[in-house]
Amino acid sequence: LHSLDVQVGSHSRLHSLDLHFSESCWMPPKATEKKVAFVHFSDICNGDQVFEEFNGKHDSLFFNDGQRRIDFVLVYEDESRKETNKKGSNEKQRRKRQAYESNLICGGLQLEATRSVLDDKLIFVKVHAPWEVLCTYAEIMHIKLPLKPNDLKTRSSAFGNFSWFTKVLQVDESIIKPEQEFFTAPFEKNRMNDFYIHDRDTFFNPATRSRIVYFILSRIQYQVRDNVKKFGINKLVSSGIYKAAFPLHDCNFSQRSEDPSCPSERYLLYREWAHPRSIYKKQPLDLIRKYYGEKIGIYFAWLGYYTQMLFLAAIVGVACFLYGYVNQNNCTWSKEVCHPDIGGKIIMCPQCDKICPFWKLNSTCESSKKLCIFDSFGTLVFAVFMGVWVTLFLEFWKRRQAELEYEWDTVELQQEEQPRPEYEAQCTHVVINEITQEEEHVPFTTWGKCIRVTLCASAVLFWILLIIASVIGIIVYRLSVLVVFSTKLSQTFNGTDPIQKYLTPQTATSITASVISFIIIMILNTIYEKTDYENSLTMKMFLFQFVNYYSSCFYIAFFKGKFVGYPGDPTYWLGKYRNEECEPGGCLLELTTQLTIIMGGKAIWNNIQEVLLPWIKNLIGRYHTASRTEKKSPRWEQDYHLQLMGKLGLFYEYLEMIIQFGFVTLFVASFPLAPLLALVNNILEIRVDAWKMTTQYRRMVPEKAQDIGAWQPIMQGIAILAVVTNAMIIAFTSDMIPRLVYYWSFSVPPYGNHTQYTMEGYINSTLSYFNVSDFKIQKNLLISQRFVSRYRDFRNPPGHPQEYKHNIYYWHVITAKLAFIIVMEHVIYSVKFFISYAIPDVSKRTKSKIKREKYLTQKLLHENHLKDMTKTMGVIAERMGPVVTDNNLRPKSE
Repeated sequence: LHSLDVQVGSHSRLHSLDLHFSESCWMPPKATEKKVAFVHFSDICNGDQVFEEFNGKHDSLFFNDGQRRIDFVLVYEDESRKETNKKGSNEKQRRKRQAYESNLICGGLQLEATRSVLDDKLIFVKVHAPWEVLCTYAEIMHIKLPLKPNDLKTRSSAFGNFSWFTKVLQVDESIIKPEQEFFTAPFEKNRMNDFYIHDRDTFFNPATRSRIVYFILSRIQYQVRDNVKKFGINKLVSSGIYKAAFPLHDCNFSQRSEDPSCPSERYLLYREWAHPRSIYKKQPLDLIRKYYGEKIGIYFAWLGYYTQMLFLAAIVGVACFLYGYVNQNNCTWSKEVCHPDIGGKIIMCPQCDKICPFWKLNSTCESSKKLCIFDSFGTLVFAVFMGVWVTLFLEFWKRRQAELEYEWDTVELQQEEQPRPEYEAQCTHVVINEITQEEEHVPFTTWGKCIRVTLCASAVLFWILLIIASVIGIIVYRLSVLVVFSTKLSQTFNGTDPIQKYLTPQTATSITASVISFIIIMILNTIYEKTDYENSLTMKMFLFQFVNYYSSCFYIAFFKGKFVGYPGDPTYWLGKYRNEECEPGGCLLELTTQLTIIMGGKAIWNNIQEVLLPWIKNLIGRYHTASRTEKKSPRWEQDYHLQLMGKLGLFYEYLEMIIQFGFVTLFVASFPLAPLLALVNNILEIRVDAWKMTTQYRRMVPEKAQDIGAWQPIMQGIAILAVVTNAMIIAFTSDMIPRLVYYWSFSVPPYGNHTQYTMEGYINSTLSYFNVSDFKIQKNLLISQRFVSRYRDFRNPPGHPQEYKHNIYYWHVITAKLAFIIVMEHVIYSVKFFISYAIPDVSKRTKSKIKREKYLTQKLLHENHLKDMTKTMGVIAERMGPVVTDNNLRPKSE
């Protein structure tokens, strides 16, 4: 058979193909006398393959008859023209494909095959769903369809009287016209007259048609082996029987379709959404949802809303940064570090054993100035603000999400859960369902499930341990390289050399370790993504990414410099490597450096992966196809040579943004510019994602979605954790609490010598004394062994009855830090709870709209039902005629 109008002569003709038909696919002889479909099969006509030659327009979205719309395209390679000797394998693939396509036809779909104009080995099978099939599956899938135009005002401007000001940011409605609103209801074939069907060709839009066809393709059987049914297009594509399966873009992205009836939505999306000149405009969310489906639409709606909220966080963060920058010259403790008579005369203990030299405190002058920018009072204000901001963002997003559910008609979404063919293929065990008391196939027994969970948990644990091992490796690198930098830099540069002011051993170690840490993070991330492919395991993937990206930051923030002992009795890692120490100003600046490198490097790497690689692949593909022929390829062939988005494409987009959300919230106390970097990245990310979806990738199958799924509770968990991490960063990583304790308690009597509160003398109070003769390991010293050096800690001096034990200042600081954490957490959590309680998830206006539309929809359906009943009763009455009654007899007709 080929793709012209063909009448099947008898059932035996089809049966002779020896294909695997399901019972519902059996066609009696009378049924086979009709034109059943446009179809092709291999090796039917005397061993030859017959295909319809493409003779339409290159941008056509229809079969060759110009009437039936192409709803899906399947692509395979002609086995007879493959350059391989695996005849047995090719024959099996061909038979499976024949069985599958036969069952598609029996299921009501229509097929048309066309050979490629660029590569004669490729066959494109175009799939069309007739009206009856669409109606049947629309009812099965509970798809909501229009009843009548909605006269309610469902959308309102968020800016009110200021709408004129934001008009320049809006999408031009003369180009992308607003969608007409309808009352909708789940489709039912027996109530078809209730629905707003003006034109059967447009009642189901292209996205809905593709969704229905994909639903069918995913459930059609192609083989039965050992009582296990194998079905679904995904399995056929993954096994190589088909090379691709995808819905078509409606036109070229750079120009409108030649068909005047085509809306050219891809072109409009590119022009008003993906083009760089539209970077300042709002996203056309309704058109995105219409073209790509609600699942893609809700992602871009969330990303756009997150980006809008980042504007406020970025403004406050920049203000805090500028506050620190302006006041850095007034930083008393930094002045003491840089002062030649204070910092220049303080000799610090070596930071490693044997070969590390003593060093002067003023060698860290430049880093202390930078630290004043980030470790200021503005940091505390910004950390508290971000704790409130993240709650506002999550609560307001819930309200926005509820509005989208109403506007996009997903409030009462009922969607069949699509079984994965890979999962169904494993259903070999038979169990009795406790509810139905019927046999059903399951992939695993109870014991098998336990083994599977154990193996999965072991795999995750292995990767987490691998990450921890890499972090330990970075720590060892820091400890080893610090020794090298300490000796090399001191030998290469004079202590007064300008280069050494900026390139201290600590700075060089921090930067190189951060770069290496970022490289390891990206390598582990890439390897793990290759091994994980299950979309349902969102939490597992996020757990891995959480440990991978944040472990080095947690180490610097909460572990580095905290358990170092003191110079006479240092603490060692693995009994060999001496623990790292922070600079005199703490580890906050190093944490800032780590965040900057990881956030910036991650943004650059992602853009290379998302933009450059697909563009290069498509460029190479177009070059090869252009070199073969000068013919203009049809729409389906152009789309085939685009890149595949993949099942987890959107998953990784979410994951990328959630990891960024973690950087913006978890460690923001150390880097107030993080929201600004995230804002700039997201503005570009939206347009980059739009550009690659409209220009570089095949059209994805539209999917329904009510919300962002498991990512919402993950963000809520991050928001709760962020309060703790920022409070601990301020308390334990920065020097804010020790400075406050000194200012209010130790700068004046009885502990201080000043007559008024001041920060003068703070550096001296935070550095303890150590007699170098007390070193347990003999050092190569160029100074007297009786010299007293300094180190960063709060300990008693040599000769004190409690020599080298923590002094009273230490216990004051520890008490203040713990009190600060408790107070800050309780205050922010109280504010968060109040905000969550005060802001309902669904606004009163949206609730009223939902109830009003539901009422009007039910009323409309009820009125239509009454009209049908009245009409039916009238017809019955006409047929029965007038009725005669008798007091003694029951009514009877004449």
